[in-house]
Amino acid sequence: MAKIKERAKVVLIPGDGIGPEITEAVLEVLDAAGANIEWVRHEAGLAALEHGADVLPQETIEAIEHHRVALKGPCTTPVGEGFASVNVQLRKQFDLYAAVRPVRSLPGVTTRFENVDLIIIRENTEGLYSGVENEVVPGVVMSMKVATEKGVLRIAHWAFRFATQRQRNRITVFHKANIMKMTDGLFLRASDQVHKREYPNIEYETAIIDAGCMRLVQDPGQFDILLLENLYGDVVSDLCAGLVGGLGVVPGANFGEDTAVFEAVHGSAPDIAGRNAANPLALLMSSVMMLNHMAEQTPAYADIAERIRLAYDQALLDGQKTRDLGGDLTTDAFARAVIERL
Repeated sequence: MAKIKERAKVVLIPGDGIGPEITEAVLEVLDAAGANIEWVRHEAGLAALEHGADVLPQETIEAIEHHRVALKGPCTTPVGEGFASVNVQLRKQFDLYAAVRPVRSLPGVTTRFENVDLIIIRENTEGLYSGVENEVVPGVVMSMKVATEKGVLRIAHWAFRFATQRQRNRITVFHKANIMKMTDGLFLRASDQVHKREYPNIEYETAIIDAGCMRLVQDPGQFDILLLENLYGDVVSDLCAGLVGGLGVVPGANFGEDTAVFEAVHGSAPDIAGRNAANPLALLMSSVMMLNHMAEQTPAYADIAERIRLAYDQALLDGQKTRDLGGDLTTDAFARAVIERL
């Protein structure tokens, strides 16, 4: 078994709602697997507000700036009012322009489809989702969809480079350039340019997003990597999660040039907070992505990541599931089931 000689430091943001309890379960698994990480704990979201700090405290920002890797639990985002999303603020603060959401069928989790193996890559800083809104006159509001040549080219480069590194075969760009000819047109032209000039070996296709979504729910096996602008990526990545069991079984990561934040992509579920009932798998899977990222500097982390992945796959195959997946395990019990199979 690979051992980590020097402890890496990683910023830990437990979040709020179910965040703290699923975070503790994940830390138990990582510790049992020998990850040997020194966690630098900081707050964000409601947890920070409750202690009199900003929703994204300066101390948290400085810690991420220093250590460059963070693992984050879910943070509540008010709907239609209140403070801005912590996730959006982090992406803007650290220019985390590439969001990656792997979606794969899991052993023991029965859904309508088998052998789903998709990766959604989403531009993470521009478009409608960036939340540039204003009131034009009373009763009339406007939301700006901004696309820049720099932004669309760098996500295209990132996606094709990622596909090459991971030995994936095909990239499909979802767009609405038939209507949004300038913004989505720019995104489409950038992807086409990068493909033709630098990565002609990668298969490449485009699909108008509404037709693409129809194809997804008919047969997700026809896709490999999906590349989308910000808002489309947010919607489609959740749609794809539904193909394999929901948001509780998919991980997420946000990458910038020199910073990465790994997170559970589901909500904070305050209605079940403190009941030891939440599924920690999404955050555990995100931590596996984090270990593989850290393996670029310390290769031994890749072995630990693979052991954890095999352990939770086996736990699910053995019927060890939390309630959202049709089982009866508590948060802690699922963590123990994974640890027993390391």
